[in-house]
Order: sequence, then C-alpha cells, then structure tokens
Amino acid sequence: MSALADRLRADLAAALKARDLRRVKVLRTVTAVIANAEAVPVTESPTTTSTTSGPIAGAAAGLGSAEAARRELGDDDVRALVAGERDERLAAAAQVDGTAPERAAELRAAAEMLAAYL
Repeated sequence: MSALADRLRADLAAALKARDLRRVKVLRTVTAVIANAEAVPVTESPTTTSTTSGPIAGAAAGLGSAEAARRELGDDDVRALVAGERDERLAAAAQVDGTAPERAAELRAAAEMLAAYL
C-alpha cells in the first residue's frame, strides 16, 4: 500500500477526531477516489458460478466468490489521483467564481488542502 494513501487515511482519522468537517469532507472524497482506483473489474472465473435460483438471482456462488483482490497503487499513482482532485476543485472554483464567490473560496481552500499532499 502507498505511504501517501496511508497518510491520507491517518489524516482522515485525525480530522474525524478533531471534528474538522471541512477537512473530513475533502479527505473522505479523496480516499474514496483512491479506493475506486484500487478496485479491479469483476470477471467471471471458472471457480465461481453465477446462480439463477436462490434468494439473489445472478449472485456468485462458490468458496471465496465474494473476495476480490485490490490493485496496489504506488505513491505516484496516488499523487496523480490527488492532483486530479485538486485540479477538479480549481476548475470548479473558476467556473463559479462570478456567481458564487463563497463556494469558489471553499473549493480553493479544498484544493490547497490537497496541494499539501503533493
């Protein structure tokens, strides 16, 4: 696991304890982005079969069928994801700057929080 991802998760726990809602919001979003990037597409393997009967049609059956390996992201991958999130916030701030300056300021503050991890 990436040291940067670990640091983000630890900072999220600290922000939760400190009840820093702005920081929690930003860190939850970026940790979710990382978790989504770690997910691998679901493919049907020969050891698992899809059932058509039972309580849930189409559910996978077989030993370990609910387990899925996660992709290992390096620090560079995580840094690229964080940079992408920062860039999205800056672009959104530029879009709403004229109509909602308070929201633009919030987005820029979130981008600054993320920039500290780059």
